[in-house]
Amino acid sequence: MKRVRMVVAYDGTAYRGWQLQPNGITIEQVLNRELTALLKESISVIGASRTDSGVHARGNVAVFDTESRIPGEKFSYALNQRLPEDIRIQLSEEVEPDFHPRYCDSEKTYEYRILNRKFPVPTERLYSYFYHYKLDVDKMKEATSYLIGRHDFASFCGSGAQVKTTIRTVTSMDVWRDGDMVTIRISGTGFLYNMVRIISGTLIEIGNGQYPPERMDKILKACDRGAAGPTAPAQGLTLMGIEFF
Repeated sequence: MKRVRMVVAYDGTAYRGWQLQPNGITIEQVLNRELTALLKESISVIGASRTDSGVHARGNVAVFDTESRIPGEKFSYALNQRLPEDIRIQLSEEVEPDFHPRYCDSEKTYEYRILNRKFPVPTERLYSYFYHYKLDVDKMKEATSYLIGRHDFASFCGSGAQVKTTIRTVTSMDVWRDGDMVTIRISGTGFLYNMVRIISGTLIEIGNGQYPPERMDKILKACDRGAAGPTAPAQGLTLMGIEFF
């Protein structure tokens, strides 16, 4: 028995997220199905990040155990021939049997993209959130300074989350504009349910002048979901990558 790690990229538009669901097809379901068919043994992958319905990834990580003699680095080639075009393995390799993508120390990086212009662009509709009111990127960037570090992020946790603690560490944040596209980039050692999307929704409200940047500090300290902004739509979010320590 050996354990294989894969770096998985996908367009999340057609899927009900990563994790197996009774009411729709998921990334995990497709990977299990195709690996089982390829290897002629029952395979269940374990993902590092359970991205939500409609969220994309360029570098999610998953592992699976197999009796196969196929070299670890060859699984990416074999599996990509079977997968639909909106899921692709970027890398595969054999790892230690005790490597677990959820329990190893790691840093995840997400980007949230906002198309900020007068009218939407159809080709961007699946990979960004269209927002027509002008955003002040400098104010958004100033507001991110309050979130960096180890804090109680209860104000930015979606309802229904079952966690032992809402304390998380954000290692870096940035906001920039490139033409009509505003990008929020956030890295951290762990994230709560909908945390990045709620932070993004709050930054949008600050960017449109609804609140001053320093309001972010009060929102954070309130530890109350009602104090923060709305949950930004899923299609703007992409898991860029995961670095293991």
